[in-house]
Amino acid sequence: MQNPKAPSKMFLDIVGELRVIIKEEGIKTGGKLPSERELAERLQAGRSTVREALRSLELLGLIETRRGEGTFLVDFKKHQLVEVLAAFIMQQPESVMDVKETRMIHETAALVSVCKDSSLRALPVWESLLAKIEMDGEILREDIIREMIVATGNRLSLKIWFLLKQYSRVPFQEMTGADEVGVVKELLKGLIDGDELETLRAYTKWIELVEGERGESIQ
Repeated sequence: MQNPKAPSKMFLDIVGELRVIIKEEGIKTGGKLPSERELAERLQAGRSTVREALRSLELLGLIETRRGEGTFLVDFKKHQLVEVLAAFIMQQPESVMDVKETRMIHETAALVSVCKDSSLRALPVWESLLAKIEMDGEILREDIIREMIVATGNRLSLKIWFLLKQYSRVPFQEMTGADEVGVVKELLKGLIDGDELETLRAYTKWIELVEGERGESIQ
């Protein structure tokens, strides 16, 4: 009996195996994909891992979920971004640092864009995030960066960022820890005030804390 590999399945594995299923079963654009439960069983992966992969693919515009109907293929074969980045990673294993640095370029570019635009700084989402972390003492890490890139209106940057986030395996899907609360508040307040230097300083300190969970630094 084959041992399940749920703990080791990663985003790239799911994407690759999902492509095989799409090809073998002849699923065309607009066609329905197997359910999350079925995919977890067929791919011998945890449902949470499959759910995260499907969510990321949906945010990339490759699939769409219709409430009460299921998940459908949008235009997987014509979307080259996943293939290009996957090939780069697999051919150059040492490129993890390049992926991390490229991800951070998108993150800092979004921060600077918001800081420099008074209309973006005035968006209510920043005060909402700040209020949430002050009230709950934590916030989903991904929400902070995602909202900043969304605010810039750069959909391509958002799609690229989601891929880079997956490949660099930075734990953005987790809630902020107690040691992050202060610096995240500084980041959000600096953003609201349009203080670019303070915002970038807080961002760098925060990312060092997040990356430090894996025993790594951003250098």
